[in-house]
Amino acid sequence: MTRKTLKHSVKFGTVWSATALIVAAALAQDVPGIEICTRESRLDRRTSCLQSNVEFLQQVVTRNALDAQQKLAAANREIAALKEQSTAAAREVAALKDALAAMEAKIGEFLKTAAQPTPDAKRQGK
Repeated sequence: MTRKTLKHSVKFGTVWSATALIVAAALAQDVPGIEICTRESRLDRRTSCLQSNVEFLQQVVTRNALDAQQKLAAANREIAALKEQSTAAAREVAALKDALAAMEAKIGEFLKTAAQPTPDAKRQGK
């Protein structure tokens, strides 16, 4: 290997080792969650472990309940908006039906007047 390649390999190895140490340190921290409390032989430590599990579960239940309430509120807002849109669309359809009926009436009147011959047309036809 050339010196330059060796130099980069050493730098890469050093960076990789430092990253591995940081990750290992992060994993070693106490992460809240469910712990297996049956491993504890001392009663006070087992009680503490169980209490920690209960607190964690209460936090999870509370967080999930809040998330569910927020989603439900958002869904209710969306339903209300859709109902308003539906009502507005129904009003527009009714207005269009009325306009169509008025147009059909005008067309009917126009056809009646167009079908009736005028007095001048009667004279020219004879």
